[in-house]
Amino acid sequence: MTQLILDLGHRSASGEADFLVAPSNAAAVAWIDGWPGWPAPALVLHGPPGCGKSHLAAIWRARAGAPLIAAESLTVEGVPDLLGAAAGAVVDGADRAEERPLLHLYNFVAERRGHLLLLAEEPPARWSTGLADLRSRLLAAPPVALLPPDDALLGALLVKLFADRQVAVGQEVILFLLSRMERSFDAARRLVEALDRAALAEGRAITVPLARGVMERLAAAQSSLPSDGDKSPGVT
Repeated sequence: MTQLILDLGHRSASGEADFLVAPSNAAAVAWIDGWPGWPAPALVLHGPPGCGKSHLAAIWRARAGAPLIAAESLTVEGVPDLLGAAAGAVVDGADRAEERPLLHLYNFVAERRGHLLLLAEEPPARWSTGLADLRSRLLAAPPVALLPPDDALLGALLVKLFADRQVAVGQEVILFLLSRMERSFDAARRLVEALDRAALAEGRAITVPLARGVMERLAAAQSSLPSDGDKSPGVT
């Protein structure tokens, strides 16, 4: 697995864990690195849950001094307080935000010559935006996709997550996990945590048999949840 790590770049995440760079997120990284030279007041990072949007947004927030605003908390009256003295902000779940508050925030930020980083699962062209002024502004914002992580990126992340816990695992364990796990960063984190807990509880190293047992238990627990429950990092 050393080769997987050497094949990938990585950077400081400005107080967060290192952000691993791979083809699936390289375009988004380039846009974040290109700030503040964005061609519009807003940039949209879109992709499936667990693809790294929030992590990359945290890097930009640290650089820009921008607050994080949850879509559900965005109201027209609350925009000044949510933004404070900042010239920009991150809106998480921007595709779920009420339209008039989002337009008000956009205009507020544009007046300050700042930037909005909008996080969503789909690009703005696929949002059901009825407010014409907001739609025109959103369509002018560059949409940048973060793709699901490939095996190289997931493998490097697994190695790093285990190393962060001072746990050494063999290449055969990493390959076993990659062949069966959900393809997301969040799943990798949950899976490493579950394996570390199991190894400590049983007083044994993390091996393929232990990993198989943990993943089977996670899959069984997932199957007992309602259909709209959160996905587990078990067998896909």
